[in-house]
Amino acid sequence: MVLALRGRIKKVFSNLKQEVDVIVVKNSSEPYMDYNFFYVTGLEMGFFEGCAAVLFPDGKVNLIVSELESRNIGGFKGEVFVYKKEKEFEELLREQLHSCDFIGLNFDGMVYSDFLKLKKMLPGREFLDVADGFMKSRVVKDEYEIEFIRNACRIADKVMMEIPGVLREGMREYELAGEINYLLQKNGADKPAFDTISSFAGNTAIPHYSHGSIELKKGDLVLCDFGACFKRYNSDITRVFVFGKANEKQKKMHEVVLQAQEIGFEKICEGVKGRMVHNAVEGFIDESEFKGCFIHSTGHSLGLGVHDGGIGLTSDVEAELKENMVLTVEPGVYVSGFGGVRIEDDVLVKKDGVEVLTRVNRELIEV
Repeated sequence: MVLALRGRIKKVFSNLKQEVDVIVVKNSSEPYMDYNFFYVTGLEMGFFEGCAAVLFPDGKVNLIVSELESRNIGGFKGEVFVYKKEKEFEELLREQLHSCDFIGLNFDGMVYSDFLKLKKMLPGREFLDVADGFMKSRVVKDEYEIEFIRNACRIADKVMMEIPGVLREGMREYELAGEINYLLQKNGADKPAFDTISSFAGNTAIPHYSHGSIELKKGDLVLCDFGACFKRYNSDITRVFVFGKANEKQKKMHEVVLQAQEIGFEKICEGVKGRMVHNAVEGFIDESEFKGCFIHSTGHSLGLGVHDGGIGLTSDVEAELKENMVLTVEPGVYVSGFGGVRIEDDVLVKKDGVEVLTRVNRELIEV
């Protein structure tokens, strides 16, 4: 793992548009934490509020951590500097950066107040944005990251398989969300990857709905969208069930979405542009009776963040897919007032195709 972390740091420096002497990754307090801190340290436990990682071009990383978090650094192989008060943190950081003129910061992950403190603390230094270097590095996963994501996908699969046995007439959406979140941790997740979506009936037509208090009735569509977080890496999966007997429109919606997802799988391989995948999927749906009912992108990159690394399957993405990117493929059809169907799976990009990491049944299940 140590070599992998050094490789990640070197990769970040190699992806920079401008050279810097050092990179500082500074956490604020929840929820303003920088995922890159955990990308370059490999730390799996703890919050590390107010802590910093100092990265060097040779792959070395030093930690400046609070006394509170100093017990969460087991296995870390770099130098660790512990502080008790804010003044001590500033002194330690000045010492680390005393000979550095060009300092890289992740402007996408730093709060403005911390930036102002650094400018005041280190006068005369030039601060350069290295967000793009992190984004380009994180979007292609190494073997450790892929294995963590595989585990997160296995957990999500197990939970999805249990959902039909949980559904009961009269249960509320928030009750189903609670059951899903319990099952995620029961099956080995550290926590849910994001706010679980469990919607019934007409609410399934709202893609970013969460969960409310309506009761489940016979004939309702049930949409479940959730993920497992395992060692800080995430999965993201969506399936739709029918509570009772599916009607013909529900069956047709599911059939169109399932075929659209297969088209997405077939289009993905190294070298293909993200927009080509999305356009093929959207084009297929628009040729069906559900034209205009697909209202979001076909997918997004996945990793430490649920939307990770800045690559997506959208109509305007010119970037080419690369081997070992992890993406979601999630076409959907949404009919306001009736309901929606989305089928979402996580995939690993290969040179000549795709490996589907979430493997639970994708057929429409009547419960």
